[in-house]
Amino acid sequence: MSGSLLSFTRLRAQFVKEILSILRDPRSRMVVFVPPILQLLVFAFAATLEVRNVDIAVYNQDAGRWSHELVQRMDSARFITHVRPVDSQRQLHELIDRGQVIAALAIPADFSRTIAAGGSGRAQVLVDGRRSNSGQITVAYLSTIAAEVGAAVVPGTQTPNPVVVRHWFNPNLVYRWFIVPGLTGILALFSALLITSLSIARERELGTFDQLLVSPTSTPEIIISKSLPALAIGTLLGLFMISAGVFLFGIPFTGSFGLLLASLVLFILSVVGIGLMISAVSATQQQAILGAFAIGVPAVLMSGFATPVENMPVALQWLAQAIPLTHFLVIVEGTFLKTMPALDILANLWPLAVIALVTLTLATLLVRSRLQ
Repeated sequence: MSGSLLSFTRLRAQFVKEILSILRDPRSRMVVFVPPILQLLVFAFAATLEVRNVDIAVYNQDAGRWSHELVQRMDSARFITHVRPVDSQRQLHELIDRGQVIAALAIPADFSRTIAAGGSGRAQVLVDGRRSNSGQITVAYLSTIAAEVGAAVVPGTQTPNPVVVRHWFNPNLVYRWFIVPGLTGILALFSALLITSLSIARERELGTFDQLLVSPTSTPEIIISKSLPALAIGTLLGLFMISAGVFLFGIPFTGSFGLLLASLVLFILSVVGIGLMISAVSATQQQAILGAFAIGVPAVLMSGFATPVENMPVALQWLAQAIPLTHFLVIVEGTFLKTMPALDILANLWPLAVIALVTLTLATLLVRSRLQ
Protein backbone atom coordinates (compact mmCIF):
# COMPACT_ATOMS: atom_id res chain seq x y z
CA MET A 1 0.00 0.00 0.00
CA SER A 2 2.83 2.35 0.89
CA GLY A 3 4.69 1.54 -2.35
CA SER A 4 1.52 2.12 -4.35
CA LEU A 5 0.97 5.47 -2.64
CA LEU A 6 4.54 6.55 -3.28
CA SER A 7 4.20 5.46 -6.90
CA PHE A 8 1.05 7.55 -7.30
CA THR A 9 2.75 10.51 -5.62
CA ARG A 10 5.73 10.31 -7.97
CA LEU A 11 3.44 9.95 -10.94
CA ARG A 12 1.42 12.99 -9.96
CA ALA A 13 4.61 15.02 -9.41
CA GLN A 14 5.94 13.97 -12.82
CA PHE A 15 2.63 14.88 -14.47
CA VAL A 16 2.56 18.33 -12.87
CA LYS A 17 6.19 18.89 -13.87
CA GLU A 18 5.44 17.97 -17.51
CA ILE A 19 2.42 20.26 -17.67
CA LEU A 20 4.36 23.18 -16.17
CA SER A 21 7.32 22.62 -18.51
CA ILE A 22 4.98 22.84 -21.50
CA LEU A 23 3.08 25.89 -20.24
CA ARG A 24 6.14 27.82 -19.02
CA ASP A 25 8.34 27.24 -22.08
CA PRO A 26 7.47 29.91 -24.71
CA ARG A 27 8.73 27.68 -27.52
CA SER A 28 6.55 24.77 -26.41
CA ARG A 29 3.51 27.02 -26.04
CA MET A 30 4.09 28.43 -29.51
CA VAL A 31 4.51 25.02 -31.12
CA VAL A 32 1.64 23.28 -29.35
CA PHE A 33 -1.19 25.80 -29.04
CA VAL A 34 -0.87 28.55 -31.65
CA PRO A 35 -0.43 26.60 -34.93
CA PRO A 36 -3.46 24.27 -34.54
CA ILE A 37 -5.85 27.14 -33.91
CA LEU A 38 -4.46 29.31 -36.72
CA GLN A 39 -4.28 26.36 -39.12
CA LEU A 40 -7.89 25.41 -38.44
CA LEU A 41 -9.05 28.94 -39.24
CA VAL A 42 -6.82 29.30 -42.32
CA PHE A 43 -7.04 25.80 -43.82
CA ALA A 44 -10.82 25.68 -43.47
CA PHE A 45 -11.00 28.39 -46.14
CA ALA A 46 -7.74 27.81 -48.04
CA ALA A 47 -7.68 24.00 -48.35
CA THR A 48 -10.28 23.39 -51.05
CA LEU A 49 -10.47 21.53 -54.34
CA GLU A 50 -13.07 23.92 -55.70
CA VAL A 51 -12.00 26.03 -58.68
CA ARG A 52 -12.76 29.72 -58.27
CA ASN A 53 -11.33 33.09 -59.25
CA VAL A 54 -9.50 31.82 -62.34
CA ASP A 55 -8.58 33.67 -65.53
CA ILE A 56 -9.29 32.26 -68.99
CA ALA A 57 -7.61 33.45 -72.20
CA VAL A 58 -9.70 33.58 -75.39
CA TYR A 59 -8.37 33.79 -78.95
CA ASN A 60 -11.53 34.47 -80.94
CA GLN A 61 -11.01 34.46 -84.70
CA ASP A 62 -14.75 34.39 -85.39
CA ALA A 63 -16.94 37.49 -85.57
CA GLY A 64 -20.25 35.62 -85.60
CA ARG A 65 -23.07 35.31 -83.13
CA TRP A 66 -22.26 32.00 -81.49
CA SER A 67 -18.63 32.74 -80.65
CA HIS A 68 -19.81 36.02 -79.07
CA GLU A 69 -22.47 34.08 -77.12
CA LEU A 70 -19.89 31.58 -75.88
CA VAL A 71 -17.52 34.33 -74.70
CA GLN A 72 -20.34 36.23 -72.99
CA ARG A 73 -21.43 33.16 -71.07
CA MET A 74 -17.84 32.56 -69.96
CA ASP A 75 -17.51 36.17 -68.86
CA SER A 76 -20.63 35.84 -66.67
CA ALA A 77 -19.58 32.51 -65.11
CA ARG A 78 -19.01 32.81 -61.37
CA PHE A 79 -15.82 30.75 -61.30
CA ILE A 80 -14.08 32.98 -63.87
CA THR A 81 -12.62 36.29 -62.69
CA HIS A 82 -11.39 37.63 -66.04
CA VAL A 83 -11.72 36.57 -69.64
CA ARG A 84 -8.54 37.79 -71.34
CA PRO A 85 -8.86 38.34 -75.09
CA VAL A 86 -5.66 37.79 -77.11
CA ASP A 87 -4.80 38.51 -80.73
CA SER A 88 -2.66 35.51 -81.61
CA GLN A 89 -2.01 31.90 -80.77
CA ARG A 90 1.43 32.93 -79.51
CA GLN A 91 0.00 35.29 -76.89
CA LEU A 92 -2.35 32.56 -75.79
CA HIS A 93 0.58 30.15 -75.27
CA GLU A 94 2.59 32.79 -73.41
CA LEU A 95 -0.21 33.42 -70.88
CA ILE A 96 -0.33 29.70 -70.09
CA ASP A 97 3.47 29.42 -69.93
CA ARG A 98 3.67 32.27 -67.40
CA GLY A 99 0.85 30.77 -65.32
CA GLN A 100 -1.38 33.83 -65.74
CA VAL A 101 -4.34 31.74 -66.94
CA ILE A 102 -5.34 28.20 -66.09
CA ALA A 103 -6.86 27.51 -69.52
CA ALA A 104 -7.22 29.09 -72.93
CA LEU A 105 -9.91 28.83 -75.60
CA ALA A 106 -9.11 29.14 -79.31
CA ILE A 107 -12.23 29.71 -81.45
CA PRO A 108 -11.68 29.16 -85.22
CA ALA A 109 -12.88 31.62 -87.86
CA ASP A 110 -15.64 29.32 -89.16
CA PHE A 111 -17.15 28.55 -85.74
CA SER A 112 -20.47 30.45 -86.15
CA ARG A 113 -20.71 29.66 -89.89
CA THR A 114 -20.43 25.93 -89.21
CA ILE A 115 -23.16 26.09 -86.57
CA ALA A 116 -25.44 28.14 -88.88
CA ALA A 117 -25.00 25.46 -91.57
CA GLY A 118 -26.25 22.83 -89.12
CA GLY A 119 -22.84 21.48 -88.20
CA SER A 120 -21.11 21.18 -84.85
CA GLY A 121 -18.82 24.08 -84.03
CA ARG A 122 -15.44 23.09 -82.63
CA ALA A 123 -13.16 25.12 -80.36
CA GLN A 124 -9.79 24.18 -78.89
CA VAL A 125 -9.21 24.25 -75.12
CA LEU A 126 -5.63 24.38 -73.85
CA VAL A 127 -5.09 23.62 -70.15
CA ASP A 128 -2.13 24.27 -67.87
CA GLY A 129 -1.03 20.70 -67.05
CA ARG A 130 1.00 21.89 -64.06
CA ARG A 131 -2.33 22.33 -62.27
CA SER A 132 -3.85 19.11 -63.51
CA ASN A 133 -6.68 18.71 -60.99
CA SER A 134 -7.85 22.32 -61.25
CA GLY A 135 -7.43 22.15 -65.03
CA GLN A 136 -9.70 19.10 -65.30
CA ILE A 137 -12.37 20.78 -63.18
CA THR A 138 -12.09 23.93 -65.32
CA VAL A 139 -12.56 21.88 -68.50
CA ALA A 140 -15.70 20.32 -67.00
CA TYR A 141 -17.07 23.80 -66.23
CA LEU A 142 -16.27 25.02 -69.77
CA SER A 143 -17.92 21.92 -71.23
CA THR A 144 -21.10 22.78 -69.34
CA ILE A 145 -21.04 26.32 -70.76
CA ALA A 146 -20.50 24.93 -74.27
CA ALA A 147 -23.44 22.54 -73.82
CA GLU A 148 -25.66 25.46 -72.80
CA VAL A 149 -24.65 27.35 -75.95
CA GLY A 150 -25.33 24.23 -78.00
CA ALA A 151 -28.82 24.01 -76.53
CA ALA A 152 -29.44 27.66 -77.43
CA VAL A 153 -28.67 26.97 -81.08
CA VAL A 154 -32.06 25.25 -81.48
CA PRO A 155 -34.69 27.28 -79.59
CA GLY A 156 -36.90 25.29 -77.26
CA THR A 157 -34.35 22.61 -76.50
CA GLN A 158 -32.71 22.14 -73.14
CA THR A 159 -29.26 21.06 -72.12
CA PRO A 160 -29.25 17.26 -71.99
CA ASN A 161 -29.30 16.05 -68.41
CA PRO A 162 -30.08 12.31 -68.41
CA VAL A 163 -28.80 11.78 -64.86
CA VAL A 164 -30.19 13.56 -61.82
CA VAL A 165 -27.54 13.60 -59.08
CA ARG A 166 -28.57 13.62 -55.44
CA HIS A 167 -25.81 14.20 -52.90
CA TRP A 168 -26.39 12.46 -49.60
CA PHE A 169 -25.10 13.90 -46.31
CA ASN A 170 -23.76 17.08 -48.01
CA PRO A 171 -26.47 18.12 -50.51
CA ASN A 172 -24.94 21.51 -51.37
CA LEU A 173 -21.39 20.11 -51.62
CA VAL A 174 -20.08 22.60 -49.04
CA TYR A 175 -16.40 21.79 -49.03
CA ARG A 176 -15.81 22.95 -45.43
CA TRP A 177 -18.20 20.23 -44.26
CA PHE A 178 -15.61 17.74 -45.48
CA ILE A 179 -12.36 19.57 -44.79
CA VAL A 180 -12.92 20.74 -41.20
CA PRO A 181 -13.59 17.30 -39.62
CA GLY A 182 -10.48 16.00 -41.39
CA LEU A 183 -8.45 18.94 -40.12
CA THR A 184 -9.53 18.02 -36.59
CA GLY A 185 -7.71 14.71 -36.90
CA ILE A 186 -4.65 16.15 -38.63
CA LEU A 187 -4.10 19.01 -36.18
CA ALA A 188 -4.71 16.77 -33.16
CA LEU A 189 -2.15 14.36 -34.64
CA PHE A 190 0.55 17.01 -34.91
CA SER A 191 -0.23 18.49 -31.50
CA ALA A 192 0.08 15.17 -29.66
CA LEU A 193 3.07 14.15 -31.76
CA LEU A 194 4.98 17.37 -31.02
CA ILE A 195 4.21 17.36 -27.29
CA THR A 196 5.50 13.83 -26.78
CA SER A 197 8.39 14.24 -29.22
CA LEU A 198 9.67 17.20 -27.24
CA SER A 199 9.23 15.61 -23.79
CA ILE A 200 12.38 13.47 -23.38
CA ALA A 201 14.37 15.57 -25.87
CA ARG A 202 13.69 18.63 -23.72
CA GLU A 203 15.01 16.80 -20.65
CA ARG A 204 18.24 15.95 -22.48
CA GLU A 205 18.71 19.46 -23.83
CA LEU A 206 18.12 21.10 -20.45
CA GLY A 207 20.36 18.59 -18.65
CA THR A 208 17.63 17.24 -16.36
CA PHE A 209 17.56 13.81 -17.99
CA ASP A 210 20.46 12.63 -15.83
CA GLN A 211 18.49 13.60 -12.72
CA LEU A 212 15.62 11.48 -14.02
CA LEU A 213 17.97 8.51 -14.36
CA VAL A 214 19.06 8.61 -10.72
CA SER A 215 15.57 9.25 -9.36
CA PRO A 216 13.45 6.37 -7.94
CA THR A 217 10.99 6.82 -10.80
CA SER A 218 10.41 3.59 -12.75
CA THR A 219 10.22 3.30 -16.54
CA PRO A 220 6.42 2.78 -16.62
CA GLU A 221 5.98 5.89 -14.47
CA ILE A 222 8.15 7.88 -16.89
CA ILE A 223 6.12 6.62 -19.86
CA ILE A 224 2.81 7.43 -18.17
CA SER A 225 3.96 10.86 -16.98
CA LYS A 226 5.15 11.73 -20.50
CA SER A 227 1.96 10.38 -22.08
CA LEU A 228 -0.73 11.94 -19.88
CA PRO A 229 0.00 15.62 -20.72
CA ALA A 230 -0.08 14.88 -24.44
CA LEU A 231 -3.26 12.86 -24.01
CA ALA A 232 -4.94 15.64 -22.04
CA ILE A 233 -3.84 18.53 -24.24
CA GLY A 234 -4.40 16.64 -27.50
CA THR A 235 -7.90 15.61 -26.42
CA LEU A 236 -8.77 19.17 -25.36
CA LEU A 237 -7.49 20.59 -28.65
CA GLY A 238 -9.45 17.95 -30.55
CA LEU A 239 -12.63 18.80 -28.64
CA PHE A 240 -12.02 22.51 -29.26
CA MET A 241 -11.73 21.92 -33.00
CA ILE A 242 -14.82 19.71 -33.05
CA SER A 243 -16.73 22.49 -31.25
CA ALA A 244 -15.40 25.04 -33.75
CA GLY A 245 -16.65 22.87 -36.60
CA VAL A 246 -20.13 22.74 -35.10
CA PHE A 247 -20.57 26.26 -33.71
CA LEU A 248 -18.20 28.35 -35.85
CA PHE A 249 -18.50 26.68 -39.27
CA GLY A 250 -22.05 25.35 -38.82
CA ILE A 251 -21.26 21.74 -39.75
CA PRO A 252 -24.08 19.38 -38.71
CA PHE A 253 -23.10 16.88 -36.01
CA THR A 254 -25.38 13.87 -36.30
CA GLY A 255 -23.48 11.01 -34.64
CA SER A 256 -22.60 9.85 -31.15
CA PHE A 257 -20.41 12.23 -29.18
CA GLY A 258 -19.46 9.50 -26.70
CA LEU A 259 -18.11 7.19 -29.40
CA LEU A 260 -16.29 10.09 -31.05
CA LEU A 261 -14.68 11.02 -27.71
CA ALA A 262 -13.56 7.41 -27.15
CA SER A 263 -12.14 7.34 -30.68
CA LEU A 264 -10.30 10.61 -30.08
CA VAL A 265 -8.71 9.31 -26.86
CA LEU A 266 -7.57 6.07 -28.53
CA PHE A 267 -6.27 8.05 -31.50
CA ILE A 268 -4.23 10.36 -29.27
CA LEU A 269 -2.86 7.38 -27.32
CA SER A 270 -1.66 5.70 -30.51
CA VAL A 271 0.04 8.93 -31.59
CA VAL A 272 1.62 9.36 -28.14
CA GLY A 273 3.48 6.06 -28.53
CA ILE A 274 4.93 7.22 -31.86
CA GLY A 275 5.96 10.56 -30.35
CA LEU A 276 7.69 8.90 -27.41
CA MET A 277 9.75 6.75 -29.78
CA ILE A 278 10.80 9.86 -31.68
CA SER A 279 11.68 11.63 -28.44
CA ALA A 280 13.71 8.67 -27.15
CA VAL A 281 16.04 8.72 -30.17
CA SER A 282 16.31 12.54 -30.40
CA ALA A 283 19.18 14.35 -28.70
CA THR A 284 17.74 17.87 -29.11
CA GLN A 285 14.32 19.49 -29.45
CA GLN A 286 15.14 20.49 -33.00
CA GLN A 287 15.72 16.85 -33.93
CA ALA A 288 12.45 15.92 -32.22
CA ILE A 289 10.48 18.52 -34.21
CA LEU A 290 12.06 17.38 -37.48
CA GLY A 291 11.33 13.75 -36.58
CA ALA A 292 7.70 14.57 -35.81
CA PHE A 293 7.22 16.22 -39.19
CA ALA A 294 9.11 13.44 -40.96
CA ILE A 295 6.53 10.99 -39.57
CA GLY A 296 3.47 13.26 -39.59
CA VAL A 297 3.54 14.54 -43.17
CA PRO A 298 3.66 11.09 -44.85
CA ALA A 299 0.98 9.92 -42.42
CA VAL A 300 -1.35 12.72 -43.58
CA LEU A 301 -0.66 12.05 -47.26
CA MET A 302 -1.38 8.32 -46.89
CA SER A 303 -4.35 8.62 -44.53
CA GLY A 304 -6.97 9.26 -47.20
CA PHE A 305 -7.44 12.92 -46.28
CA ALA A 306 -6.73 14.27 -49.79
CA THR A 307 -6.88 11.15 -51.97
CA PRO A 308 -8.71 7.84 -51.36
CA VAL A 309 -6.63 5.05 -49.90
CA GLU A 310 -8.13 2.73 -52.53
CA ASN A 311 -6.32 4.68 -55.27
CA MET A 312 -2.89 3.81 -53.82
CA PRO A 313 -0.78 0.73 -54.67
CA VAL A 314 -1.68 -2.35 -52.62
CA ALA A 315 1.51 -2.14 -50.53
CA LEU A 316 0.72 1.45 -49.53
CA GLN A 317 -2.89 0.50 -48.78
CA TRP A 318 -1.64 -2.04 -46.24
CA LEU A 319 0.77 0.51 -44.80
CA ALA A 320 -2.05 3.06 -44.51
CA GLN A 321 -3.94 0.66 -42.24
CA ALA A 322 -1.10 1.00 -39.70
CA ILE A 323 -1.55 4.79 -39.60
CA PRO A 324 -3.87 5.94 -36.75
CA LEU A 325 -5.13 8.91 -38.76
CA THR A 326 -6.54 6.63 -41.47
CA HIS A 327 -9.04 5.10 -39.06
CA PHE A 328 -9.81 8.27 -37.12
CA LEU A 329 -10.68 10.20 -40.29
CA VAL A 330 -13.29 7.58 -41.17
CA ILE A 331 -14.81 7.92 -37.71
CA VAL A 332 -14.79 11.71 -37.40
CA GLU A 333 -16.08 12.39 -40.93
CA GLY A 334 -18.78 9.73 -40.61
CA THR A 335 -19.82 10.95 -37.16
CA PHE A 336 -20.22 14.54 -38.32
CA LEU A 337 -22.35 14.06 -41.42
CA LYS A 338 -23.88 10.60 -41.76
CA THR A 339 -24.73 9.32 -38.25
CA MET A 340 -22.22 6.51 -38.62
CA PRO A 341 -23.55 3.26 -37.07
CA ALA A 342 -21.88 2.05 -33.89
CA LEU A 343 -20.72 -1.17 -35.56
CA ASP A 344 -18.91 0.78 -38.28
CA ILE A 345 -17.25 2.95 -35.64
CA LEU A 346 -16.16 -0.13 -33.68
CA ALA A 347 -14.73 -1.60 -36.87
CA ASN A 348 -12.31 1.34 -36.94
CA LEU A 349 -11.89 1.55 -33.16
CA TRP A 350 -10.24 -1.83 -32.67
CA PRO A 351 -7.41 -1.05 -35.16
CA LEU A 352 -6.79 2.16 -33.19
CA ALA A 353 -6.62 0.14 -29.98
CA VAL A 354 -4.16 -2.33 -31.54
CA ILE A 355 -1.99 0.49 -32.91
CA ALA A 356 -2.01 2.23 -29.49
CA LEU A 357 -1.00 -1.00 -27.75
CA VAL A 358 1.84 -1.67 -30.20
CA THR A 359 3.23 1.88 -30.25
CA LEU A 360 3.11 2.30 -26.46
CA THR A 361 4.77 -1.09 -25.95
CA LEU A 362 7.55 -0.27 -28.41
CA ALA A 363 7.95 3.17 -26.82
CA THR A 364 8.31 1.57 -23.36
CA LEU A 365 10.99 -0.83 -24.64
CA LEU A 366 12.84 1.95 -26.45
CA VAL A 367 12.76 4.37 -23.50
CA ARG A 368 13.88 1.60 -21.15
CA SER A 369 16.86 0.85 -23.41
CA ARG A 370 17.78 4.54 -23.44
CA LEU A 371 17.53 4.76 -19.66
CA GLN A 372 19.99 1.92 -19.13
